[in-house]
Amino acid sequence: MKQPEEVQLSREDGEALLARLEANTLTTEDRRVLGKVVTSYFWLLFALREAKLSLKRIKALVFGEKSKPPKPPAAGGTAGGGSVGENDPPASSSQGVQPSVAPSSLEKKSSPGHGRYGADVYRAAKTVECRHEALAVGERCPACGRGRLYRLPPGVEMRLDGNALLSAVRYELEKLRCSACGQIFTAAVPAGAGAEKYTTRARAVLALARYYLGLPWHRLEGFQALGGVPVPDATQWDQGEVVGDCTYPIFKWLEKLAAQGEVIFQDDTPGRVLTLMEENQIARVQAQAQGKAKPDTRTGMQTTALIVQVGAQRICLYYTGRRHAGENLEALLTKRDPRRGKPLVMSDALSSNNAEETTLIRCHCLARARRQFSDVADDYPAERAVVVHALKLIYDHDDEARNHGLSAQARLAYPQEYSAPVFTTLKTWLEQQTAQRLVEPNSSVGKAITYMLEHWSTLTQCLKEPGAPLDNNVAERALKLAIRQRKNSLFYATEHSAYIASILTSVIATCVQAGVNALDYLVAIPEHRPEVFANPSAWLPWNYQVVLAPS
Repeated sequence: MKQPEEVQLSREDGEALLARLEANTLTTEDRRVLGKVVTSYFWLLFALREAKLSLKRIKALVFGEKSKPPKPPAAGGTAGGGSVGENDPPASSSQGVQPSVAPSSLEKKSSPGHGRYGADVYRAAKTVECRHEALAVGERCPACGRGRLYRLPPGVEMRLDGNALLSAVRYELEKLRCSACGQIFTAAVPAGAGAEKYTTRARAVLALARYYLGLPWHRLEGFQALGGVPVPDATQWDQGEVVGDCTYPIFKWLEKLAAQGEVIFQDDTPGRVLTLMEENQIARVQAQAQGKAKPDTRTGMQTTALIVQVGAQRICLYYTGRRHAGENLEALLTKRDPRRGKPLVMSDALSSNNAEETTLIRCHCLARARRQFSDVADDYPAERAVVVHALKLIYDHDDEARNHGLSAQARLAYPQEYSAPVFTTLKTWLEQQTAQRLVEPNSSVGKAITYMLEHWSTLTQCLKEPGAPLDNNVAERALKLAIRQRKNSLFYATEHSAYIASILTSVIATCVQAGVNALDYLVAIPEHRPEVFANPSAWLPWNYQVVLAPS
């Protein structure tokens, strides 16, 4: 069905039309309007039944496209700093908010363009020296015959090759047999071939494919078959489990270090474990037999990401199972040295993130608060412009402080001077909206305002605590690795396989944060398994190369 013509009726016109309908005094124009309304009704039913439409798209189809929200005024446009509200679209909700800005320039630098990578990026590339066959240093120039040749820095050209994730080498061992005694003599494989069928590098490649790329084992099996080196999915799991076993002490040591961290980011995303899903099904059947609407036991499954800043290092920990982010955080903090101060913990305001709150300093995410206003931009453009512009100034001040290379304690004075007035005027504006009933409390924008006011203390920890972050974007970005695994591989078979995934995902993500070649690291750890188990602190991603360096 084609979209019908839009019906424009005010409330008064609609009530008058209903009155004429009840009195049976419809005019020709009334019948035409009612025909459009009935047509729109059937079109909307058809659209909802036959198409997948978002609520935002449905609103656009029914009420027409909304104009884009107005752009906020540029920061620093006046002598006293950028203002929020004066130059905004005329609305009572945007009056009186005048945040200050830092005196230094807040102009954004243009982002660099994207081009080809230079040769220095290929750190794992094999180097092959190419020499002149007919020329040497000191010889006369073959072009002019006068000068002598001398050496310059070498030129560089790159060649990239490709093959399956796993490649195979077939060793045909010569066999000799004595004609008298029948003894058989079999040639040995080369010394570099190793004693095991699967090398440590092969296992590391499989671990990265599964727990970084998120490829399921059966898809890797199909890919390997296309490359002529088929490896069953069950065999791939066995080899990946070996890597998980070797990195287990690293994971436990990372937990111990993370428990002593200064700043912890936490977040959850849904997870799936087949054995737990089977338990849920059994629990539902039992609950129905007992006449209960739902089981008494917990049925949810989550993957938690805990990203911890420990000095100069950032540790990533992942957990998949029944526990929420708050419970995983609480378990981690039981390993914390009681002599250390309380850590800063950043999250959104969901109750599932709560741990033993007396043992930490809770920070809540400003980006989450901003997002609630951005989601209602179509219906409340003026309110959205006020909040978004104020938060932009706060983020600009934070960027400016970080660009100066100040310590956490020194950076605290910067937002106290420049961001505190912005927060103060923004809070005053938010309180005016509710106190003067400028917005409906139960509307979407009213709920966004209530959210900010209820969590104001934890949203503004950057004014009180050195090193307090503004948002939880670090954890949300880290969770994309778990989401990638869930979308591509759908589930883990058992709680054990989920635990192996947690170990390897944590180690790989920590390598990424440390700028370490994760493939080389997952090769080195199994090759030195006894030393790793004896002293895991010497084999962490950021220091293991010291042990491997020749003395």
